[in-house]
Amino acid sequence: MKVAVITGAASGIGAGLARQAAAQGMKLVLADRDQEKLDAVAHALGEQALAVVTDVTKQDSLDALADKAYAAFGQVDLLFNNAGVLSTGNCWEIGDTQWQQAWQVNVNGIVNGLRAFVPRLLKADRPARIINTASVGGFLPSPLMAPYSATKFAVVALTESLANELATLNPHIKVSLLAPGPVKTAIFREAPSAASAQFHGMMSHMLDANGMGSDEFASLVFAAIERGEYWIVPQPEMLYPLLEARNKIIAERTVPVFAWTPETVE
Repeated sequence: MKVAVITGAASGIGAGLARQAAAQGMKLVLADRDQEKLDAVAHALGEQALAVVTDVTKQDSLDALADKAYAAFGQVDLLFNNAGVLSTGNCWEIGDTQWQQAWQVNVNGIVNGLRAFVPRLLKADRPARIINTASVGGFLPSPLMAPYSATKFAVVALTESLANELATLNPHIKVSLLAPGPVKTAIFREAPSAASAQFHGMMSHMLDANGMGSDEFASLVFAAIERGEYWIVPQPEMLYPLLEARNKIIAERTVPVFAWTPETVE
């Protein structure tokens, strides 16, 4: 029996990961701050799923999640630090509340999860894997969503640091960086500002037209985990051509240009 802990599990990628883990016979500890949606996901998966209302921005909430996971199942095999938020607008016009929320959820939410679970994983001294959700946006910065870009870049760096730190302490505990491309989720649910309305519509259209379903996405994630991959990029076509172009811009010291425009999405 394996046990998977998933934050941000009430919808989107997190819910897809939960369904895939359940299909593989795993026990589940599902965490989210939206109790109604979280309970619905857990109820659909049956007795193998434990729903724990969790605020990833608060250390005591993550500590309580870890306590409940180990009390219920005695082990954790997969830890998905998946919760995330996104705001759009000009970076100087986005309010402090939104900026702080992005940092607290997207970055500190992972740090809080590591503080809660890594000591327990080290003490258990058995195989486990930590999967941190970044984004292709963690390699490709975007205008009009600076908090998301900045925090996802931070997740990429944090995860590489984590992997190297754990490699020196306990080779049983592996790390993966998950970099989704467009997935059909509600991440653009927040109403846009006037400055970002057109961009917001473009990105929402891209998700609707080209986004991968969360269940299909989750199956690719678990296949990569089974292969033991650090870089989990289920939609490589959405990252590598643009990353190559970005690396060329850096190497040649030219002015960065945003790669996605309405013309390239349509």
